[in-house]
Amino acid sequence: MISPRGGNTGTSVALFWGLMLLLLQQSCVHFLDALVVPLSAAKPAESLMGVLLPKVFVDNNSIDGMESDCLDIGAELSDGSSGDGRTMVVFGTHAGDFNTIEYMQKIRASLPELQSKGGIDRIFVVVNGEPNQCKLIARLLDFLPATKNDSLEVEVEIQLLSDPTGEAGRKFGVSRGFRPDDNSLSPFVKQFCSGIGIGPPWMTLPAVLPGYFGNPNGRREWIEESLKQGQLSGRWPKILELDERDQKTTLANKFDDAPLGVGDWGRRPFELATLRLQSLIGIQIKHWSELKPVDDRCLTQYGGCTVVEKGGNAVYSWVDRGLCDVPDMHNILEVLSAEVA
Repeated sequence: MISPRGGNTGTSVALFWGLMLLLLQQSCVHFLDALVVPLSAAKPAESLMGVLLPKVFVDNNSIDGMESDCLDIGAELSDGSSGDGRTMVVFGTHAGDFNTIEYMQKIRASLPELQSKGGIDRIFVVVNGEPNQCKLIARLLDFLPATKNDSLEVEVEIQLLSDPTGEAGRKFGVSRGFRPDDNSLSPFVKQFCSGIGIGPPWMTLPAVLPGYFGNPNGRREWIEESLKQGQLSGRWPKILELDERDQKTTLANKFDDAPLGVGDWGRRPFELATLRLQSLIGIQIKHWSELKPVDDRCLTQYGGCTVVEKGGNAVYSWVDRGLCDVPDMHNILEVLSAEVA
């Protein structure tokens, strides 16, 4: 007969190994994922030919995105108008979604490396929202497209594109989420199911849970940079101690003092989860009425990204498989460096 104590121990062990297998699955799948994409994502110049999206222009005072000023993504990728450099295209989700937020945060923190190491000199960021929604999320994240980003000391052409219906993402081949064609379910029920990891493509939990567990070999540069941007924008919680003189230099991070040596990990437990809490409270909840999608299909539709060389050949393609399942920019750079070699 198994004692209650033994039963609890058995349950704990089962939970532990279940979580370990989940993390192992994440590591193995992420290793190969950039190679396992729909054919349309592998040939973006072809699949996106004829997809016209309005450009969104953001500056300190105004936004202007006119239907007459549109961009044909497929044509742009095919004609090589960016010179010898590579073009990255990001297919975001709706303007208030974690995936759009994290794509912008990761790109913003990695712009110098994307240019110098990845050879990327042009980035198109598609947001499934109206032009005013694209403008708002860009301002909230200090993701201000410009030919030259003086604050980050890089020269990369960044163009925001408005796609309220999510057409470009579907042409590219992104996942449409949980039961997209089931009209008997409310889009909000589908979103809830996706958010807790139910249903294909099944990778929400493997993407979310490491934010709580941490990773000794993980990277936190983009997390710390994004925490700082959020803190300077007045979002809670405040984790960093910043230099009072310029508010740009980080003097300390509360996670540096984490016990049992985990403060020395590459990504500490709860560090990424804290950034996501900051985004949830300070962006998603606070600005939901302004950022929510105008097309219900975009509530559950995921995103993706691709990097294309001159002439339209894709050297990297990715489709998100769940909430927060956004590729690490350093993983993309490793693939791009291998292509060069």
